[in-house]
Amino acid sequence: MSLIKSISGIRGTIGGPAGDGLTPLDIVKFTSAYATFIRRNTKQTSNVIVVGRDARLSGTMVLDVVVGTLIGMGFEVVNIGMATTPTTELAVVWEKACGGIIITASHNPKQWNALKLLNERGEFLTDAEGKEVLRLAEAEDFDYAEVDNLGYESKNDTYLRRHIDAVLNLKLVDVEAIKKANFTVAVDAVNSIGGVAIPRLLEKLGVKNVVKLFCEPTGNFGHTPEPIPQNLTAIADYMKQGKADVGFVVDPDVDRLAIIMENGEFFVEEYTLVAVADYVLSQTPGATVSNLSSSRALRDVTEKHGCSYTAAAVGEVNVTTEMRRTGAVIGGEGNGGVIYPELHYGRDALVGVALFLTLLAKSGMKVSELKKTYPQYAIAKTKLELKPGMDVDKILNAVKEHYAGEKLTTIDGVKIDFADGWAHLRKSNTEPIIRIYSEAHTMQEAEQLGENVRKIVESLC
Repeated sequence: MSLIKSISGIRGTIGGPAGDGLTPLDIVKFTSAYATFIRRNTKQTSNVIVVGRDARLSGTMVLDVVVGTLIGMGFEVVNIGMATTPTTELAVVWEKACGGIIITASHNPKQWNALKLLNERGEFLTDAEGKEVLRLAEAEDFDYAEVDNLGYESKNDTYLRRHIDAVLNLKLVDVEAIKKANFTVAVDAVNSIGGVAIPRLLEKLGVKNVVKLFCEPTGNFGHTPEPIPQNLTAIADYMKQGKADVGFVVDPDVDRLAIIMENGEFFVEEYTLVAVADYVLSQTPGATVSNLSSSRALRDVTEKHGCSYTAAAVGEVNVTTEMRRTGAVIGGEGNGGVIYPELHYGRDALVGVALFLTLLAKSGMKVSELKKTYPQYAIAKTKLELKPGMDVDKILNAVKEHYAGEKLTTIDGVKIDFADGWAHLRKSNTEPIIRIYSEAHTMQEAEQLGENVRKIVESLC
């Protein structure tokens, strides 16, 4: 059993003894701590907290415990039921709520679930805020409401429709162009809420031919849910038959978007953001932001449009903070997470689908042809196992000294920018390892770069 407490919330496997998995007792404890934090810190005048969940098998159980706890803390709970993460984020804003909880373990397998915690803007808590929630939970520093001050629950299942309508109303989403293109689209939603959300969005966009794979939201995931190539053989095989123009894959909570080309090859998750940003910048020039471990291709595309690019520390809240600071018109993460502030500051696969289909329709190209228009890079991932007694800070400082002649970024571990690639080293929050990401123009070059850096770090240890 596993229970991981982090600044963004709590996630764990279902079952086992308290404190060793995501048990009802743990759910109560962390929900109570979050509710206490919100009560002490919110600037909203409402007493509302929004709760939504993905389709996981444990979703109903976790939802019931969360709702009951919030009522016990004296909050009015708006239960939006099965909903995507971006839908829940938007619901917080539209309800003028003081916070929200998304019950989802994102791309983790079905035995996992989690509480993702939102502020009154429908965005994830900052590092300091998350640490305060963890402190409150550890100290059990919370009080429940007296009987006359208990909260209550109301249900509202309209928010997915409102979310889709908001996407359709975006100026850069061209519904008529998409209709005229007469696309056939395949969708793999890994048996979660995306199986409802994405086909419904496509219908509203005028896509008449939708092929559904793993779209029934049963929570019994038809394959490992992380949207990476080794898990997506079914939709890749289907696309190889030449029966669809594009394939879309989302994770269980629908904040990440992967694209499959018409020939069955992968567009590559990194390029979801690159393509969408290219289209957005062609219409509304402005700054862009991604995290340090995302592809250099976004920087290249941004500069092609005469605009400025900035890298943020890894983590959605860090990206959105930098986007606000720079006034970015588009941003996100290389895992297929598109953040389009014209709608909201959160990764949103629905926005990604609508903007990508608009781009595809206007380009008149096949997806594989479109991919060739972008700078070609490949990212490799390796790791260095940490032995007992190893001091990560000393190791990273030694790396900085060794590469002092290169361009270094140290806001999140150490990133080394070379002329033809980069390497990013950062300590894992969940494992005793240093993660090493490397990028170059080919996978062979990226893997070799990562291996070279790993060997140098080993020698420094």
